[in-house]
Amino acid sequence: MTITNPPYAYDIVGSFLRPAELKKARADYEAGSITKAELTAAEDAAITDLVAKEKKVGLAAVTDGEFRRTMWHLDFLEGLENVEHVDADTWSVEFKGPKPKGAQLVFRGKIGFGQHPFLDHFKALQDIAGDYPCKLTIPSPSMLHLIPCVRGKENYRPLERYQDEQALFDDIVATYQDAVTSFYEAGCRYLQFDDTSWGEFCDPEKRAAYAEQGIDVDEVGRNYVDVINRILAVKPADMTITTHICRGNFRSTWFSSGGYEPVAETLFGGANYDGFFLEYDSDRSGDFAPLAHIKNQVVVLGLITSKFPELEDEDEVIARINEAAQYVPLEQLRLSTQCGFSSTEEGNVLTEDEQWAKVALVKRIAERVWR
Repeated sequence: MTITNPPYAYDIVGSFLRPAELKKARADYEAGSITKAELTAAEDAAITDLVAKEKKVGLAAVTDGEFRRTMWHLDFLEGLENVEHVDADTWSVEFKGPKPKGAQLVFRGKIGFGQHPFLDHFKALQDIAGDYPCKLTIPSPSMLHLIPCVRGKENYRPLERYQDEQALFDDIVATYQDAVTSFYEAGCRYLQFDDTSWGEFCDPEKRAAYAEQGIDVDEVGRNYVDVINRILAVKPADMTITTHICRGNFRSTWFSSGGYEPVAETLFGGANYDGFFLEYDSDRSGDFAPLAHIKNQVVVLGLITSKFPELEDEDEVIARINEAAQYVPLEQLRLSTQCGFSSTEEGNVLTEDEQWAKVALVKRIAERVWR
């Protein structure tokens, strides 16, 4: 079976470990010892090297590894009009191990896409990649609501414009519709919305904690699917938009646990994504039964962990793919790591060589399954 359109038989979530030279350049910039232009030059050099490695390992589409970001989501969200990232004492989600720096989002006025810096980032990636397909990852629209309005509900004070929450949802839709259209016009044909909201809504403990705050996560989820589908309605026919569902990925740790069943009907049965990248690298993700709610979308099984260097057994992974095929036809399944290798600039606990060994493993297994 030949797969020529994304998601590909062997695919990636998006982020890669930052090389030492890039980490040093960022630290030097923060210290004021190099200019913004010098940092950008260091980023360009690191991305050029990364793209060459992505091509060499045989990936069908390349990313910039999120090398221009500190975190997978905040850099994009704070680049939106009237969205401000403010430091917080702690995260409202608790990682099971090392903790990232706390953060919160604040709305200062009507939100919008504007002249977002990620447009230039994507164009730079295209210039580096040449005519090679490029994939762009950005945080899901759900995250723009989840962080201040659900995780931060206790301290959230809506602007007058957003006293009616539907107005906020409408502005999120308009903002992301502009994003989809702008990235398409810039040449993007493979876009991914990264999303940790559904991982939280799968977690029994978090569901209970939100319920105690008066938050009905099932209702929130239905609102998110409505927002997502309104955004996807402007997607051109030759553009693929997928989502990646994550349960947390900081220094090889996590913050949510639980199978997909609580959200499967709403998300899999309702959201009009072209594909779902789903974590399935541990028992924290549950079994494959919720995949029965998938319609005609592609499911990219994240059966290879990006958190640890040990390589999975190829035959065991193939057996799990066949198990998933009891719920979704094999021609709708693909393979990837369960997450990126560096959702934050700190990166997961493995080396660059071990990272590329994981990518090569994904490719080897996929070529055995989808010949």
